[in-house]
Amino acid sequence: MAALGWLTPRRRSATARSVLAGEASAEAARKSSQELEELAHDAEPDVPDREPEFPVLGDDKAAAFFDLDNTVMQGAALFHFGRGLYKRKFFETRDLARFAWQQAWFRLAGVEDPEHMQDARDSALSIVKGHRVAELMSIGEEIYDEYMAERIWPGTRALAQAHLDAGQKVWLVTAAPVEIATVIARRLGLTGALGTVAESVDGVYTGRLVGEPLHGPAKAEAVRALATAEGLDLTRCAAYSDSHNDIPMLSLVGHPYAINPDAKLRKHARAFEWRLRDYRTARKAAKVGIPAAAGVGAVAGGTAAAIALHRRRR
Repeated sequence: MAALGWLTPRRRSATARSVLAGEASAEAARKSSQELEELAHDAEPDVPDREPEFPVLGDDKAAAFFDLDNTVMQGAALFHFGRGLYKRKFFETRDLARFAWQQAWFRLAGVEDPEHMQDARDSALSIVKGHRVAELMSIGEEIYDEYMAERIWPGTRALAQAHLDAGQKVWLVTAAPVEIATVIARRLGLTGALGTVAESVDGVYTGRLVGEPLHGPAKAEAVRALATAEGLDLTRCAAYSDSHNDIPMLSLVGHPYAINPDAKLRKHARAFEWRLRDYRTARKAAKVGIPAAAGVGAVAGGTAAAIALHRRRR
């Protein structure tokens, strides 16, 4: 369990841009949550039985915050979104190769590399610039069905459902664009999503971000801002992630969980007696496996792109 001294003070690693990104994400999440609550009543999600020993806190001052990539869903949401946009001719084959390499690295290394995240962010911003927000939201619905639905971890989904069954709100917290995250949250029957906010003017993307990507300290700032706005007690809240990059967010809450953790997070979780859950099977295969739908050609193209990039940097 996290030491009480870690729960509320802002960590020194948070920058002004982190705070801005967090606050912008919280505001965007709150605007979309009412619509998601209404739509959630239209259908009951089909989920596996929850773990009976899970310690659900049944009060309106508690909520749960879930990282997305490799915590709720296998792989990176931005990569799957990129594949869907490629299918719809938003960009060319060489850009798909870059997305494939970024996904391959994510799966092979099992960690979020800042340089690859920066490349993915820049690629996504250049692709959506000039497109309407409503257009991307509509396409996101289709892409979820095509590439994401079958990659949801059933175990993590059951944990989220346990919070919902207790009457608590459940939020995704991700570096993926808030529009993608909101679609995923709605389709899973969750309350809403905190994600990276891309600037738009009159409903059209400008190609710039508000603040910075919702990553690392920025996630903690988003959770802090949302908790303040919602009147939550963070000592009674839970957070879930696979990555050591999310230790700032996990340290904010009274009930941090390491889900499918990378090596650094596993070590940290054990040192601070955080709970761990690992829903991966055939762990070695999971580390080296690439989604079959990506295709051998795409992966080969991504590898070639990586080699070329390495040569240019030498």
